[in-house]
Amino acid sequence: MRAFNDFVNLLKLDVEIYHNAKVCGDWLIREHVLGKTCFHVVTSGQCMLSVPGLLETHFNQGDLVLFPRELAHKMWPTQPMSGKQVHVAYDSNLPGTGMLCGEVKVMHLYQNQLLDALPPVLLIRNDEKAPWLAQLSSLLLAESQNYGEVSSQMLNRLSEMVFIYALRYFIETENPQQGLLALYGDSRLAKAIQEFHQSPAQKWGLSEMASQAGMSRTSFSKQFKLKSQWTVYQYICWWRMQLAWEKLHLGNKVSHVAEQVGYQSEAAFSRAFQKQFQTSPGQIRRSKKAV
Repeated sequence: MRAFNDFVNLLKLDVEIYHNAKVCGDWLIREHVLGKTCFHVVTSGQCMLSVPGLLETHFNQGDLVLFPRELAHKMWPTQPMSGKQVHVAYDSNLPGTGMLCGEVKVMHLYQNQLLDALPPVLLIRNDEKAPWLAQLSSLLLAESQNYGEVSSQMLNRLSEMVFIYALRYFIETENPQQGLLALYGDSRLAKAIQEFHQSPAQKWGLSEMASQAGMSRTSFSKQFKLKSQWTVYQYICWWRMQLAWEKLHLGNKVSHVAEQVGYQSEAAFSRAFQKQFQTSPGQIRRSKKAV
């Protein structure tokens, strides 16, 4: 999964927890903000989860549901409850369901290429198929019972890990056939991509990539396009430009960045960068915009 890990490093995730409490009484939780990327983890107890037209199921302790783009949905108690809906601390004796909900912001210009590669809703059960989920859920619950700025920061970081693990789980278990994640799930294609990621300044083209994958030029080209909808050259240019933006954002000189991502000519690099981002490398270096 090295190629996937390289991609994750580009995403610049920012997670904001907007609900972290035990929900008691005759409660009902609906969608937060339609279209946003979000997730829910049951930290204690259980409830029902319904996404109209897609699923209705028990949502048990440690289970995770991820919405790449939030859809209309609702959660409610599995057994009838009485009283007004209230949110209380996890250590309260009141019967209820512990719920941690967060919004994930992918701070990257090409976030849609990631979100489009995912299903409308991704439900991951807390079972032997996802042993990481039980461990992270325990950590989330432990931090949820603490209060203060440090605990809040820990929850955000743990939630970032939940999102990343969910992406990896999807690649490993669902074997996506198309999209950016499908590239990283194909062992031969991913091997070539990994080698390219490690040395982007070297000469790379169809022949070099196919050789790393142990495939013919024709087979590699066809498989790459089938999986990603991109040509090999489009991916090579795209990845180099992502790296370039990062380096420019850190204040590196344009000439140095061009060389580091495989361009011997600063002018050729600037043209490729302008075509990719509709702005010049110099402007990014001066303004230090977020990716």
